[in-house]
Amino acid sequence: MPETLEQAPTRFVEASGVRFAYRRLGPDTGIPLVLLQHFTGTMDAWDPAVVNALALDRPVIAFDNTGVGASSGETPDSVERQAADAEAFIAALGLRQVDLLGFSLGGFLAQVMVARSALDVRRIILVGTAPRGGEEHLLRVVEEAFGRGARDVRLPLFFTSSAASQAAGVAFVDRASARQIDRDPDRGEAVSTPQAQAIIRWCAQKEPGHASLKAIRQPALIVHGSDDTMFPSINAYQMFKNMNNATLIIYPDSGHGALFQEPGRFVAHVNTFLDA
Repeated sequence: MPETLEQAPTRFVEASGVRFAYRRLGPDTGIPLVLLQHFTGTMDAWDPAVVNALALDRPVIAFDNTGVGASSGETPDSVERQAADAEAFIAALGLRQVDLLGFSLGGFLAQVMVARSALDVRRIILVGTAPRGGEEHLLRVVEEAFGRGARDVRLPLFFTSSAASQAAGVAFVDRASARQIDRDPDRGEAVSTPQAQAIIRWCAQKEPGHASLKAIRQPALIVHGSDDTMFPSINAYQMFKNMNNATLIIYPDSGHGALFQEPGRFVAHVNTFLDA
């Protein structure tokens, strides 16, 4: 039986003075898909329904960046430094070529990594994210989500208020909670504070000509929720219009966690894109 996200052992690799925690799933051959996680998220915040399905056809690597979860070090407060740490991690694994899936903050890192070409990145998937200088409502939306007293803050933060979206959210939270042993620790404000600063700075760096997006030559798949309150869907459209080879998909009645609301649809879209 293939390993699953719920059962895969946590492994470690040293790079740039950091002991990075990671989990690797899927076959031994093929171009690995490296997952870049959202604000404060650890490996355990990924949806097993997404990761396990993607790993049926290709190697998939989830990891904790510097200072996050089970990885050592202090979390940087800039996107560029976080991207450099991710590059060091990938290089330490000896990977010659990779695909990147960046969700939310992870999408910022993916844009930096693919534009500066320190790694051989073949294709990128950008989910629920924003370009440099994009529109963000991080602190307000997070504060409002915590104020609702939900069973899990991701329910109001990642999903819309509709019954269907909330039901999908509950199913996602259950799936993401299935791993019972060797779960990543929550580092609290040691991660949330510098990551919030990195997000706010990234979106405050206005770039009228979108030079960073236009520098990206690799094929890109952009996936967004129709009602993403953290990073509104205008961000996805701006990326689509200014990148050289991008495809845009917006899921209906979905929020920031659109990929978790529609795991089957999302995996099908990603597999089609990566196999093209």
